[in-house]
Amino acid sequence: MNFHNSLTSADETPIIIKFNESYKLWHGFLIHIPRLTRYTLGAKIDNIFTECLELSLLAGYSARETKLPLVQKLSVKFDALKFFLKLLWELKALDNKKYAALSQPLSEIGKMIGGWLNLLKKENSSRTAGRE
Repeated sequence: MNFHNSLTSADETPIIIKFNESYKLWHGFLIHIPRLTRYTLGAKIDNIFTECLELSLLAGYSARETKLPLVQKLSVKFDALKFFLKLLWELKALDNKKYAALSQPLSEIGKMIGGWLNLLKKENSSRTAGRE
């Protein structure tokens, strides 16, 4: 059996696809960041990016009742990712063009995470209200 055939649809959701594309873009930029910053702030951003990807996959594959805490953690990690990318740009280690190229898909991902979080909160409150 081929590995690709064994994957389910969670890795093909819009948020995973967008995260994948964004990470590939970031990965291409990482090599061009000045050495000192690349191995400090660049490495930090790279780790947070992969953690966000992992949390997206975990949430996508998890049972509905366990999704909310994962998506909440994803939201916090994603905010940290945006913060450190902005800091990298403010330090002029990432130029305007690259920062803009990353900001556009990350903005879309932020909206997706927000929508996912709101949906899960509504479902969670509906289940809680149904038990009372």
